[in-house]
Amino acid sequence: MTEHQRMTLLRIALWVAGLVSLSLYPLMLLWPSGWAWHSGYSDYPMMLVGVYATLGVFLIRAARHPAQHASLIWFAVWSSVVHGAIMAVQSFMHEGRMGHLMGDVPALLIAAAVLAWLAPRRSAQV
Repeated sequence: MTEHQRMTLLRIALWVAGLVSLSLYPLMLLWPSGWAWHSGYSDYPMMLVGVYATLGVFLIRAARHPAQHASLIWFAVWSSVVHGAIMAVQSFMHEGRMGHLMGDVPALLIAAAVLAWLAPRRSAQV
């Protein structure tokens, strides 16, 4: 794959990851067993929605010039790996949470893998 092709795919991946991040709240409403960790009232979901909405906006902005936003892309990669791993463990620890292994856990880990594969390399950042 050429550098141009990789950057084109990275731009698309950043848009998709950004849009999914911005869609967290609707996903929590439409598929709670795969995306929402609380039932009833809790402040936690809206805090998480706020963080991911902010990340989503910045990922979409980074799609214009990915090489200039390598640290943001790598933050998205590693925070997604950590978040997904913690949620995977918690899915096994709490009864009724296995739906997350089909929803937000794979979404985070797939996004992390795709972004890591396509992320700007040091040699490309001249």
